[in-house]
This record gives sequence, C-alpha cells and structure tokens, in this order.
Amino acid sequence: MSECIGINTDRLLLRSIRPDDAAALFRYRSDAVINKYQGWIPKTIDDVYDFIENRISPTIDLINTWYQFGIILKERFEFIGDVGIHFLDEQKKQVEIGCTLDFYYQGKGFATEALIRIIKYVFFDLDKHIVVAYIDPENIKSIALVERIGFKKDKLFKESNSKYREWPDDLVYSIIKEDWIARDCSPRH
Repeated sequence: MSECIGINTDRLLLRSIRPDDAAALFRYRSDAVINKYQGWIPKTIDDVYDFIENRISPTIDLINTWYQFGIILKERFEFIGDVGIHFLDEQKKQVEIGCTLDFYYQGKGFATEALIRIIKYVFFDLDKHIVVAYIDPENIKSIALVERIGFKKDKLFKESNSKYREWPDDLVYSIIKEDWIARDCSPRH
C-alpha cells in the first residue's frame, strides 16, 4: 500500500499517483514528439502500469527512489501532468525534480504553480537542503521555467546519458533552501 499525500495550491491538487491514473498518464506521456526531452516515454498502457507499480516508490523520501505526484486541475478534477521527486543524497539532503505537463495545459502557469509548491514541500516538510533539475540544453521552455522560479545554472554534462541511442547533454540547475527563502516572501504557503 502506498502513502497517500495531497498538497493543494490555488488551482491544483498534487497527489500521489495511483494505478487508476494510468490512462491519463499514457495520454500525454506517450507522445514522443511533444515529450522529446523526457527520459521516459511509454509505448503501451502496460508500460505505464509497470512504471506506477515498479518504478516509483510507494513511500516518500527513500534514497535512490522516485516519488511521483499527479497534477490535478481542481476546477475540472482533471489529471493534467505529473511531478517527480528523486531522492539522491541523504547526507547532502539533495533531491532532483522533474515535471511533465499535458501539452494542452502548457503555457498557463500550471507547471510553475506545481513546482513552486513541490519545492516548498521538499524544503519545509521534508527538510531538504538542495533541489536540482537536469534539463536538455535545447529545452528552452523548461530552462526558462526553472530560472523564473529561482534556480541557477550549475554545470553542463556533455553526453551525460544514453537516450534512444543518442547521447544528449544535460544542464544542471539548482537552488538551495537559503536562497529559496530569500527569494520567497511566503515560504510555507
């Protein structure tokens, strides 16, 4: 049985992903053209069930695991995306985040709203020190998003991982808790 975590924003509910989310996840995650910068693109609905059951942790804050939140639009109670937290290093209190949003909901501030709230949760509820994001240098929209919410570019990893027989580069962005507090007048809400 997995933990059930729910986090609210003005327009969104961020809650633990469940098996009954598979069809919604498959709908927007399976488009290889739109999601060309993503590390995981399911080919079948069974790939999504496998992802939910075997590749994401049922418990939050376990080192070397991913925990995934669904992004639910409150107004229509519609599943529009997901945010993942990868728990990297216990001593450094470091996590990686990633976000995927249905193409039809992009450009409306939902990813910004979801990520700001998840980062607050990571820093204040989970007591982490640093949040990182790995982004393809060609993914201009994601770069603009993380820079807009306060992340700074740390480094470029050349040919950092094998993706579909290619070796793309990764930009690493990060923000530490102290800098987040300094830029955010209301860190708990």
